[in-house]
Amino acid sequence: MVELRARVMRPDLERLGRFDEHRVRQRLRDAFAPGHTSVVVADGSFAGCVALRPAEDAQWLEHFYLDPALQGRGLGSAVLRGLLDRTDADGDLVRLNVLQGSAAQRLYERHGFSVEHEDPVDVFMVRRPG
Repeated sequence: MVELRARVMRPDLERLGRFDEHRVRQRLRDAFAPGHTSVVVADGSFAGCVALRPAEDAQWLEHFYLDPALQGRGLGSAVLRGLLDRTDADGDLVRLNVLQGSAAQRLYERHGFSVEHEDPVDVFMVRRPG
């Protein structure tokens, strides 16, 4: 998972001048919560991961990484729809953050997320139950 994170995040982090070989891996190691993390499998092989972490006021969608070779084929949308169906059924607000300029922001917007606030590095998004 840490290697996938490094591969997926590298282009955006380099674009923002923030790529660090060690830190990109260590951030996932530090935040990894097995009980909240799901492995994405496609055609019987590891394709990615995603975490949905409960917090006081919302569920946090975190560590959503898919193998770049599988991106753009609807897998991310299918995984996201499944997660959002669960949070909608529970009436939960969902929050996430994405790097400035990341193509992932468009995926989240298509699924009902809107920008709550942003800083020079991150865009913080929220989705109300639908």
